[in-house]
Amino acid sequence: MSGHSKWATIKRKKGATDAARAKLWSKLLRFVEVAARSGGGNPDGNPTLATAIAKAKGASVPNENIARAIKRGTGELEGEAYEETSYEGYGPGGVAVLVSCLTNNRNRTSQDVRAAFNGRGGKMAEPGAVAWMFEPKGLLLITGGASEEDVFLAAADAGAEDVRSTDDGIEVVTPPDALAAVRDALDAAGFEIDSADLTQIPKTTMQLAQDEAKKVLGLIDALEELDDVQDVYANFDIPDDVLAAIA
Repeated sequence: MSGHSKWATIKRKKGATDAARAKLWSKLLRFVEVAARSGGGNPDGNPTLATAIAKAKGASVPNENIARAIKRGTGELEGEAYEETSYEGYGPGGVAVLVSCLTNNRNRTSQDVRAAFNGRGGKMAEPGAVAWMFEPKGLLLITGGASEEDVFLAAADAGAEDVRSTDDGIEVVTPPDALAAVRDALDAAGFEIDSADLTQIPKTTMQLAQDEAKKVLGLIDALEELDDVQDVYANFDIPDDVLAAIA
């Protein structure tokens, strides 16, 4: 998990081109639309939508775009019929990879994901082959110099499971259904929330040397480039010196 999240942080800090930002916005708005379709357009009664909106705003998606996505989801505006699906596989070195998608064409998405695995030294696996290696969780990152103890006191009362310091800030782990409540509690307490996401955390991780790390990160990037892919999770860890050399 740490290697994957560190790589994501490095890519975010390096900045995105206009084309990459547009692709990210499209994926985030698709998430908003599907969340509104499945649970209603009121984020107060739909924690998944609240998370989707917060994630979109965190990426500077304009409010009017978010509002239109919600209306497409609730049927007030015409929109595509997206559905959730996931794919599993192995990357170079046997790294477990879980791919979360929102698609309006399962055949296209399956072919694209398989091509990415095959082209980057990985292989697709049967459903259930690697999913058991991950646990669904909520994950928040608190920045701004807050103390771990203060964050713990605010987060624990709202249902958080774990609070830990990292190089990038303080991570707060929650059950999936407690993410919105913990986010609201931390926000009300005045903490700076850098991100709040529903994620899949690996139960164990594999440490990668530089050659394997390059190959695995190439696979992750290829999968994340696909329009239908929302998130990619993998159980690798990369030492800081190796990650710095690759970045």
